[in-house]
Amino acid sequence: MLIVRARRVITAAAEEPIIDGAVLVDAGKIVGVGSGTDMEKQAGPNAKLIDLGARTLLPGLFDSHVHLGFDGGPDPVALMKSSSDEQQLVLMLRSARELLRAGVTTARDLGARGHLALVVQEALATGMADGPEILVANQPVTTTGGHCWFMGGEADGRDEVRRAVRERHKAGANLVKVMSTGGFMTQGSAPWHAQFPLDELQVIVEEATRVSMPVAAHAHGTPGIRNAVEAGVTTIEHCSWVGDHGLPGEAYADDVVEKIVEKNIRVCCTTNARFKTIDETRLEGMKRRVSLMHEAGVKFIAGTDSGINLTPHGAYAGGLEALEMCGLDRTEILTAATTEAASALGVGERKGAIRVGMDADMIAVVGNPLDDLSVLSDVTWVMRAGRAIEFPEVDETGALH
Repeated sequence: MLIVRARRVITAAAEEPIIDGAVLVDAGKIVGVGSGTDMEKQAGPNAKLIDLGARTLLPGLFDSHVHLGFDGGPDPVALMKSSSDEQQLVLMLRSARELLRAGVTTARDLGARGHLALVVQEALATGMADGPEILVANQPVTTTGGHCWFMGGEADGRDEVRRAVRERHKAGANLVKVMSTGGFMTQGSAPWHAQFPLDELQVIVEEATRVSMPVAAHAHGTPGIRNAVEAGVTTIEHCSWVGDHGLPGEAYADDVVEKIVEKNIRVCCTTNARFKTIDETRLEGMKRRVSLMHEAGVKFIAGTDSGINLTPHGAYAGGLEALEMCGLDRTEILTAATTEAASALGVGERKGAIRVGMDADMIAVVGNPLDDLSVLSDVTWVMRAGRAIEFPEVDETGALH
């Protein structure tokens, strides 16, 4: 039995924190939550104490959109294309550890080569390596020559896309990722154009529903967003509303947003640390589209698209700060990064909050993220499935100590 004490315990973003609180952990699960005094009495004299002092303890965070096989450097696509499967596995395990170091205890890998993500998932689940719990899609379903074709998921026509879903189910993937539009990282791909006609997307969703697999749809342009909503996908990734000029928000469609809200489709806007560096025109377009969806009642889940160009896996907190730039308040943002994401990803009964019976996935920071989200950029303690993770010190050169 473990007792984890802290000056402040945030059990869920929308709930009043427990001051001088504690959490009891046994066999990887939370078995008690309350005041420090009460929890010490409940645990008994033989329990081991982890005293976090003046820090804030909160649920582990979710990154609902990552690519472990991309390195977050200037040209991750070129690196993936030139890497062997063995090199990809090393990179993916490193990426997973970087996410965990940033406080991410659950993540969705939404596109990797072949079945490599399943190998990584098993390594993390069995304790062979440290990282978040990973939900995997394997290769995204795309058209021939479509966005991310180099991951190996090309399929055309109703029969092929149906088979693609069945193959992912057979392999053990947790969900299906489909490229409803083109993307910015694939040469010759147009993000503002729909890649699949509506009837093929409907086949994908129908077949996935038959085998209880959620569907995440990559969608930048409005035609592809509209098709994804009509088909009834589970989540929409990016949801950029780009028009023919490739600017976010320029083709925003109120009627489609109304259906997103009506169907309770969660949106992962993939805001990330790059928001602070992009040009003013694109930034205003991105802020506007998030703000309009927020005002319309769209439910957001946190995800950064980590691994894409200049978006390292360790920069998770920058994505939450970007949501604040778009007008969401801190309680909404932390909810999107915990309970809302857990619900959308189908693990809400055991993750996303500090409650009895849930997985002991927790992090600690100095300060209160409900007052200042930037404190999440320096996570000082991480527990994953009841085990406190130790991270070596890294100096300015990247050397371990």
